[in-house]
Amino acid sequence: MSRHPEVLWAQKSDKVYLTIALPDAKDISVKCEGEGLFCFSAVGVQGESFDFSMELFGNIVPEGSKTKAGLRNIMCSIQKEEKVWWKRLLKSEEKPAPYIKVDWNKWCDEDDEESASDTSDDNNAGYEKDDESSEDEGMLYLPDLEKARGT
Repeated sequence: MSRHPEVLWAQKSDKVYLTIALPDAKDISVKCEGEGLFCFSAVGVQGESFDFSMELFGNIVPEGSKTKAGLRNIMCSIQKEEKVWWKRLLKSEEKPAPYIKVDWNKWCDEDDEESASDTSDDNNAGYEKDDESSEDEGMLYLPDLEKARGT
């Protein structure tokens, strides 16, 4: 029987961030499909199987999605097809499964993101660019993750 790891989520207008809490995971598989299907599977430290799939609220760009496997968790940065704020993570209006929770450490309100872009000028534009690139630093694009797993 498969188990579900804890999944924390946050968003910006152009991306959704998923942090899957699964220490020392092996055989990690992440698949994203354009119509918003996200599938995850891995083997835990004691050999137990973990997997889940979610139908995300909107369409995504699989080629722009990245995954980084760390010692304690797996982080996924998923590019949205449209730069728009989603009302919720999942397409379904039902209450999400208990293992899916908001990641308040990464959460950015729509107003906060807009005010940050409204106040940007030439003096801090370079800083914002550096900040943007660092959030995805060390992440592998999904095709690269598949290559890393296969070799």
